[in-house]
Amino acid sequence: MYVSRLFTHSLSFLRTVVHNEGVNSARSGGSLRNLRLSNSLHVLDLVVSQGPMHRAEMARRLGISRTTITTITRELMERGVLVELSERVEGGDEVDGRAGDQLAFSPDAGWIAGMSQVLDRICVRITDLMGNEVASAEAAIGAKDDWQLRAEAAVYLLDRALKEGGGDRDDLLGVGIGLPGQINPVDGIVHGALADQPWHGINARQEMNRRLGVPVFIDNNVRLEAIAEAKWGAGQGIRDLMYVSMSSGIAAGFLFGGELYRGSGGGAGELGHTSIDVNGPACRCGNHGCLVLFAGTPAILNRLAATLGPDATMDDVLAANAAGDRSVQNVLSEAGSVVGRLLASMCNLLNPQRIVVGGQTSLAGAVVLDPLRESINRYALTPSAALEVVVSDLGGGPEAGAAGGAAMALSMLTTSPEMFSRLVDRPAAGSLGV
Repeated sequence: MYVSRLFTHSLSFLRTVVHNEGVNSARSGGSLRNLRLSNSLHVLDLVVSQGPMHRAEMARRLGISRTTITTITRELMERGVLVELSERVEGGDEVDGRAGDQLAFSPDAGWIAGMSQVLDRICVRITDLMGNEVASAEAAIGAKDDWQLRAEAAVYLLDRALKEGGGDRDDLLGVGIGLPGQINPVDGIVHGALADQPWHGINARQEMNRRLGVPVFIDNNVRLEAIAEAKWGAGQGIRDLMYVSMSSGIAAGFLFGGELYRGSGGGAGELGHTSIDVNGPACRCGNHGCLVLFAGTPAILNRLAATLGPDATMDDVLAANAAGDRSVQNVLSEAGSVVGRLLASMCNLLNPQRIVVGGQTSLAGAVVLDPLRESINRYALTPSAALEVVVSDLGGGPEAGAAGGAAMALSMLTTSPEMFSRLVDRPAAGSLGV
């Protein structure tokens, strides 16, 4: 359609116009048509980031007239992108003390998918544009499966979830995918991962885009868990957040000022391969005494092999902990304590407002969290009253990563030409009138 072609060819220009001139006016070099489209993008940005909203509040936040907002939203409603809610949504804005007629994305406007892969599992979550779950699926994968097998398994799982939700890939606007490793979203290549990890050196974005045929966004799986925690979990409303995943690996996701921090090359958060004892055992990353060798789940299982048997899993460890096994509790407590000592140093560097702890080991609860908190309180300069350490509301792991992947993809709706094109090219009749 015309609007999609216009958007695709002029997005960069529009962003420049909006930045230099504001949303209210266009200088002699601009056009009313471009201004209308840019205002439409700003309206959609608000609904993506803030949820259902009244027209008057949109006008106030964007600094444009109520008449213009009414025209834009009417066109978006005619296209089937927005709908007017009959009842106020909890947490939505109020105008003059009343709910007003809130606007939200139509359930039929399109779907977003999130996906997360860890060593032995893949999880998929499909949502509508308001974040409501449409379908989900998960499957086990072999720890030694190569990236091609993992890619094909992910595609199969996504298609299965789409079918269960009553749709297909034509309903998808974009997919956010989380993978282990240091991933720079700019190029989509899994950099800096351990050489024996399945996706090491692979352009994961390119490979998954080729298989799926929809816009794909790639990031580290733990960073996606952090996004999910900030949007739906124990990190809601926290501007300076540190999310820590304790599982087979140990990693962190950071939000500073509400914005995800990735580092210059996508390598931020690799806590597990921080050396805490330079004279300690050799790690396969090439360093000595890495945190993961003391507190990762393989280290925990190795220490408990004599007690629980060489084939024990973390599920067995968690069950023994719940049953009061003192030897298991001692090992878990030591893991929490050693992680807390490193986090104390991180607090001295970054001064977060809250730390959310997730991952499979965190499911042990107080036996891990209490010594972790004690180490932070003892070694961090930040007064303990100014820092909260809480357990994840979402449990961490690939389920949370899939939710974060959906949130990441949704955040790209108005900055990705391909996603926006798929949104406005859906079968709903009409046009944006630009």
